[in-house]
Amino acid sequence: MSANESRTNSVPAAASPLSTIADPAPLGLAGFAMTTLVLSCFNAGFLDKSAEGVVLPLALFYGGIAQLLAGMWEFRRANTFGATAFSSFGAFWLAYYVLVKDVVPTLATSPDAGKALGLFLLSWAIFTAYMTVAALKVNGAVLAVFVALTITFALLSIGAFDTSTAITKAGGWLGLVTAALAWYASFAGVVSSTFGRAVLPTWPAKAAS
Repeated sequence: MSANESRTNSVPAAASPLSTIADPAPLGLAGFAMTTLVLSCFNAGFLDKSAEGVVLPLALFYGGIAQLLAGMWEFRRANTFGATAFSSFGAFWLAYYVLVKDVVPTLATSPDAGKALGLFLLSWAIFTAYMTVAALKVNGAVLAVFVALTITFALLSIGAFDTSTAITKAGGWLGLVTAALAWYASFAGVVSSTFGRAVLPTWPAKAAS
């Protein structure tokens, strides 16, 4: 064997591009879960709305930026569902930050304030509903998150349109359920990764025959 051949054979094969990227889904789910939990505590009426500003830092940094980054990494992993979901909901929380901080104060005197907020939430309900169809081919844990979230958005939208405190509270309670489901899915993913095996069930969808 020549010296050149020896040097060539000693170079390790290039790693697969995907092998250097950790699964971003647990991060995205955790960011979504925590921000949803805190906001839902206000929607459910546990805390007075005057303190709702505490949600904004989470909406900006964890639910927003961290989840948006998770979506970008899902693009890198060629996961269309994860990329669309995390990028979109990261953008939702960034939009929520701007909405509460800069837009809502300008709606105080508008007779259509409730309808405007209802339209904002209804748009997200529609998006989440069609993502739920795609979630049928992911796993049961993620599907449960999307089903609960679709209903949550629908209830919050109806509550905003009708200025109904009772319906908004119902949406807040279901938001708490959604957060718990998202945290479970995140927990299952990160524990499986660190243990190197499936620890908690996520009920993967069966591949089409």
